[in-house]
Amino acid sequence: MRDPLVESWRSLLESHARAHAALERALKAHELGVSEFEVLERLAAGDQRRMQELGEAVHLSQSALSRVVGRLERGGLATRDLCPEDRRGVMVCITDAGRERHEAALPAYRAALAEALGENHAPQP
Repeated sequence: MRDPLVESWRSLLESHARAHAALERALKAHELGVSEFEVLERLAAGDQRRMQELGEAVHLSQSALSRVVGRLERGGLATRDLCPEDRRGVMVCITDAGRERHEAALPAYRAALAEALGENHAPQP
């Protein structure tokens, strides 16, 4: 017997897996993974974010986010610094190179996302 609730959940999981795989393929040419792109996406909107806020926005644990930001730092795409208002907080800032990489990858990201989700509109820059 089929459970509609379980079927809906499995359908959602399948859509997510399909979209995630398509995004990973599209971003590979830009030397980014989905998590790295999502962090750059949030940073590009406002230059910098607190690590805690960033983790909540991209749905990553503190340790996973720290690894992602570390990879971005090694690539020269982001930097970390202490929060000037609260020395316990850590700020993540996008660099010029990070902004350029994000802008270069954005059309591929949007095209892959639109295709994976079955959207019938052209990707926006």
